[in-house]
Amino acid sequence: DVKPDQYYTAAVAWALEKKITSGIGNNFFGVNTICTRAQIVTFLWRAAGSPAPVSGQTPFEDVRADAYYYKAVQWAVENGITSGTSTTTFAPDLVCTRAQIATFLWRAQNSVEAKNAEMVFSDVSDSAYYYDAVLWAVENGITNGTSATTFSPDQACTRAQCVTFLWKAMAD
Repeated sequence: DVKPDQYYTAAVAWALEKKITSGIGNNFFGVNTICTRAQIVTFLWRAAGSPAPVSGQTPFEDVRADAYYYKAVQWAVENGITSGTSTTTFAPDLVCTRAQIATFLWRAQNSVEAKNAEMVFSDVSDSAYYYDAVLWAVENGITNGTSATTFSPDQACTRAQCVTFLWKAMAD
């Protein structure tokens, strides 16, 4: 399902080569499948080299110790990439939104302040938790938005979009 000359082709190849993901099975990547919070945190963790978490446990009741994303969630919390959806839940199966992935990536890159202080998207309020992350993502070519004037922060991210954002943020 990964066609040549698509915006995501190189990103998917990178993600497979770096073992960030292996697809969804039967030689499918699942380019149009919606990415979950567990998947994107796991992608980030693997892109960072799958570092061992310092803590032996997670504060989230909905993250089982035998889940494939358990260590990734621990690592993400320890590194300030996420604090979950509440103090006791991570919501691993919830859809990952464009706002969330921009924020996770920005925090994984140490919350670098954008030099360009002008927001071009009318749907990103300066009081939104993801405001600085979106500024950073645009400035660094990670996203151009869904149009010239919209970012669509609440829109679900597909697996193709997630690995493309990740590739643009983290590929060497």
